[in-house]
Amino acid sequence: MSIDPSAIIAPTAVIAPGAVIGAKCRIGPFCSIGPEVVLEEGVELVSHVVVDGITRIGVGAKIWPFATVGLPPQDLKYRGEPTRTVIGARTHIREHATIHRGSVGGHGVTTIGDDCLIMCVAHVGHDCQVGNQVILVNNVMLAGHVEVGDCTMIAGGAAVQQFVRIGPYAMIAGMSGVEKNVIPYGRVKGYRAVLTGLNVIGMRRRLGLSKEQVMGLHAAVVDLYRRPGTPEENLEAAIATHGGNPLFDQVVEFMNVKSKHRLCSFRRGAAVKDEESGDGA
Repeated sequence: MSIDPSAIIAPTAVIAPGAVIGAKCRIGPFCSIGPEVVLEEGVELVSHVVVDGITRIGVGAKIWPFATVGLPPQDLKYRGEPTRTVIGARTHIREHATIHRGSVGGHGVTTIGDDCLIMCVAHVGHDCQVGNQVILVNNVMLAGHVEVGDCTMIAGGAAVQQFVRIGPYAMIAGMSGVEKNVIPYGRVKGYRAVLTGLNVIGMRRRLGLSKEQVMGLHAAVVDLYRRPGTPEENLEAAIATHGGNPLFDQVVEFMNVKSKHRLCSFRRGAAVKDEESGDGA
């Protein structure tokens, strides 16, 4: 066991031999820390937190009561193999959230990036790869092997099927069921989620994009979806017209990665609205 002398640890916390507790960490009452856990500088476990497995929690992260990190995956094939969990710097994990370690059938590691907010009762399944500055709102459920790009927002109660890929800066509406991949900057919603436009508010607020830049990406996405055939079949023609647009190039790169799922379909007849409304691009 290695505990930095500047760490503050409640008398009722249980820290297994072998755990590493960094400088200025704060371990609250009734927390349980396994033997292969590493808490980097300034990590705070508020109270009643369980961290187990081969798990590393990044600098300044904070975990709230009754959250669990690094427990075994909900996978009947798992036999106790030495898989891992990595939580990035300054990420907050709120009450009752559950984050499971990887499996040998996947990446072997579950990863959450820097500056994320994982809200109450959210679940991140085994082998998920969650980027930086991602927000998972209350009761979001990520099945195993889900990939979530940087700066994505997934609203309350949304469920994402295993192996789905969600591109950066996407927006998933609350209570949506996401069964297919979501393009970068996409905005999807529905019981069986469909693409309804672009995450214009995110594009404007986070990236400061102009109306012309947003509409340029919109035109490219229209070419993908509104020609006869699937977006995958229309990709080459769309590249011929819109290649060189850096935003669309990200969409192309995303689509060129081999995946178990196709893209979410487009909701036919969805209106194209001004970006200030936030209802699409």
